[in-house]
Order: sequence, then C-alpha cells, then structure tokens
Amino acid sequence: MDYTDVLRSLAINDAHLEDGCNVEFHALDPKTLALVRLAALIAAGGAVPSYGAQADDAVNAGASATEMVEVLLGVIPIVGFPCAVAAAPNLAMALGYDTDEALEH
Repeated sequence: MDYTDVLRSLAINDAHLEDGCNVEFHALDPKTLALVRLAALIAAGGAVPSYGAQADDAVNAGASATEMVEVLLGVIPIVGFPCAVAAAPNLAMALGYDTDEALEH
C-alpha cells in the first residue's frame, strides 16, 4: 500500500484503516512514529494515563525525555501556548517528574 492508497482509503472512510497500527505502510521509524503520536496526544488534549503509555512507547522506541519535551515545545506554534502549558504537567508526570512537588520547593 503506497501513500496514495492510504489517502484514498481514508478519503472514502475505509474502516480497515481505523486502527492505523495495522496498516502495512510505515515510512516512519518507530521512534519518529512514537514522537508524532505524542504530538497528536498533546494536540488532542489527551487523558493523563495516555501520556504515561505514550511516553513509555517513545522510550521503548529510543526517544529521550529531552526529545519528548522538544516535541511539546515544537507543537506550540500549532496548538498554542495554553495547550502546551496544560500538557506539560501530564508529560512531566509520565517522565517521572512531579511539577507540583517541584513548585513547592
């Protein structure tokens, strides 16, 4: 399946593409894909537990905490500063850093 097949299938709402993980079209390496998914999670205002799962996936794919924070900064021009501010504590917690505790000191 090449990119035109994927776009055509999405355009006609082809149900077999609903779970993008099962598509045999991955031009992105696992690390990049994990970081893209993290960016999407930030943009969508994902639930707190989702950040833990996505951060774990990114780490398992070879991404560093610094790269994940760079993703958060990188999406600011698209999602806006308030969205990034809202996502920061969720990502921090997923990375094992409690921003609330840090602010108390």
